[in-house]
Amino acid sequence: MRSDQQSGGGSNEERDILTRMVPYKNTHALVGYYLAVFSFIPFLGLALGLAAFVLGIIGLKRAAAEPEIKGRTHAWVAIIVGGLFGFGYLALVLLMMSDIILH
Repeated sequence: MRSDQQSGGGSNEERDILTRMVPYKNTHALVGYYLAVFSFIPFLGLALGLAAFVLGIIGLKRAAAEPEIKGRTHAWVAIIVGGLFGFGYLALVLLMMSDIILH
């Protein structure tokens, strides 16, 4: 049995694939991604979406500064989806508030 199998670790190729699929070294991008995925939930979507947007930007900057940590795709998903839902819910809240104030 190889030493990397005994210690529970996989080969370098397996770790590289895992790092690309789950950028665990870029926590901002990863957390932003998961917040963006759940930002479609009404009432929570405003906070989750805006947080995902901010974390996605931070994660994208980290991935650009340190290419070995990966996470660009997760960061972009957080920026796009989080921004879409976060700012979309914000616009709806502002429209409802203006309607209440004007009537």
